Amino acid sequence: MEEGTLKSPSHCEVTYADGASGDPDPFQWDTREDCEVRQILDRVADKWSLLVIALLDRRKLRFSELKREIDGVSQRMLTVTLRQLERDGLVKRTVHPVIPPRVDYELTPLGGTLHTTIRSLVTWTEQHQNEIATAREAYDAKEAAEAAEASTAREPAAARV
Repeated sequence: MEEGTLKSPSHCEVTYADGASGDPDPFQWDTREDCEVRQILDRVADKWSLLVIALLDRRKLRFSELKREIDGVSQRMLTVTLRQLERDGLVKRTVHPVIPPRVDYELTPLGGTLHTTIRSLVTWTEQHQNEIATAREAYDAKEAAEAAEASTAREPAAARV
């Protein structure tokens, strides 16, 4: 195969951190925008998808219930998110033949496995939120001090006296 030629748009060749056949490079999935792994991570890690998956854990919800529960989501964005999650096999959409039509959404078994992973991430965040807040405050204070120092250094010598 010629250098730079793709096998297929969704093919992601595994590369190894040691250049041989040892441990796979954990960042190899991010090398090409058309890589399916990257596309899936982009999908499941966006804020609307995370919220939908979290809300559908253990119960079916109608569109209007999801919209009411997810603060700030537009009708269009929720529609797009649900369609993408359904396409990826994470959410099941059931249309009931009644008038007016009733549509329910629920996690598929695959979506349930993703919810377990999301729950782990939320648990980690809850356990470390104070440490992160402290780190942010320290960083912001350091940045403010450096900005003040840089501002003082730019003033003419006569103005500092």
